Amino acid sequence: MAKDTIRIASGQGFWGDQLDAPKQQVQGGPIDYLMLDYLAEVTMSIMQKQRSRNPQFGYARDFVPLMGEILPAVVERGIRVIANAGGVNPAGCRDAVLEEARKAGLQGKARIGMISGDDILERLPDLLARGVQLRNMETGEPLSTVLDRVQSANAYIGARPIVEALRQDAHVVITGRSTDTALTYAPMIHSFGWSWDDYDRMAAGVVAGHINECGAQASGGNCLVDWRNVPHLAEIGYPIIEAHADGSFVVTKHQGTGGCVTLPSVKEQLLYEMGDPKSYITPDCVADFTTIHLEREADDRVRVYGVHGTHPTDMLKVSIAYSDGYKAVGTLVYAWPDAVEKAQTADRVLRERLDRLGLKFDEILTEYVGWNATHGPLAGPIPADLPEVTVRWGVRGHDRAAVERFTKEIAPLVLAGPPSVTGFAGGRPAVQEIMAYWPALIPKTEIEPYLKVEVVTA
Repeated sequence: MAKDTIRIASGQGFWGDQLDAPKQQVQGGPIDYLMLDYLAEVTMSIMQKQRSRNPQFGYARDFVPLMGEILPAVVERGIRVIANAGGVNPAGCRDAVLEEARKAGLQGKARIGMISGDDILERLPDLLARGVQLRNMETGEPLSTVLDRVQSANAYIGARPIVEALRQDAHVVITGRSTDTALTYAPMIHSFGWSWDDYDRMAAGVVAGHINECGAQASGGNCLVDWRNVPHLAEIGYPIIEAHADGSFVVTKHQGTGGCVTLPSVKEQLLYEMGDPKSYITPDCVADFTTIHLEREADDRVRVYGVHGTHPTDMLKVSIAYSDGYKAVGTLVYAWPDAVEKAQTADRVLRERLDRLGLKFDEILTEYVGWNATHGPLAGPIPADLPEVTVRWGVRGHDRAAVERFTKEIAPLVLAGPPSVTGFAGGRPAVQEIMAYWPALIPKTEIEPYLKVEVVTA
């Protein structure tokens, strides 16, 4: 039977978010669903690297012990957990969660769903050979120009397989590169029985998902307006979408938690990563964010309604990461008096030294942290009384040896540069491989999600 109201709690805004937030959402009050968003564009390449070193890795391993802690309560209370923690290895993540469920004594009780089909890394040569060029959406270049350097390639899958997993009574649904918003609007489609062509309600679900996807950013975290008065940030409550069958919903949080749900906090999250507000594209519909209506309903309750949407496109977005050289970042701190002038002199000396060594880089960037690192030329003239400033250098290039040599040229400035330097206790900078982002589109007909729901066995 379809419900009239459901509560979808956000427990994770990125891989590395607060470990206890999901537990707080489960233990802090009534919820029907818990969504956990672990993935970002760069995360996929990191997970792919981990899997290349160990075939059993490639997913958000924090998710596994978390499930071991909350699964008994999830099963007992009928909560459904939806997470894109599977990364580039959803099957490995599923197997690890199944083992946690066995340890918790949930044999015959818990059902774990796994969705794959988004990972197209091994299919790239065939796709290109068949004319699917996967052109860079920003430059128009075909993927063939960087194919030999690609590290990961994942299509953004929508809500359909998640809805099917919920229909099959999965307590936990593990996906790979699902869209962030689908983790929230899939439960709404399932619970309310929405039609796939009910685009206004679908768009409302997308807006709910967009608010939920970044965790505490919608409930007072990272909030610009009146940030000094956000209460109890150390005990911040993560947002909860209290959704209704007509598509309207309320953004709220558990009572007694810190943070706040206000018009400014919700508006700021709505603007997050916003492109064309009239055309927020997802695999299942296109939402028009200019139709959103907001009103304060009560303390920590913001009502959202009136959202309109249209039919989806025939394409899916693909997130591709490829190797694009190397980088290193190093710092020194210069003290008063004339801290910035000393730092600028150190920069000149370092650059002259690198030039005499014949080292070539794609870019050398210098920032003066404490004066202009954030605002650049808008920072204005050098303050005369800065007590200290950090000079931060970054280089990037395709010659690893040159980048490596750069890391060895900072320490000599301690004795062979301007006076009153400190801050080198961290040692020589590390050389890191650069992962560049390649956004592309792929016809939906090329992607076939795979779903399997398993009952925990002995």
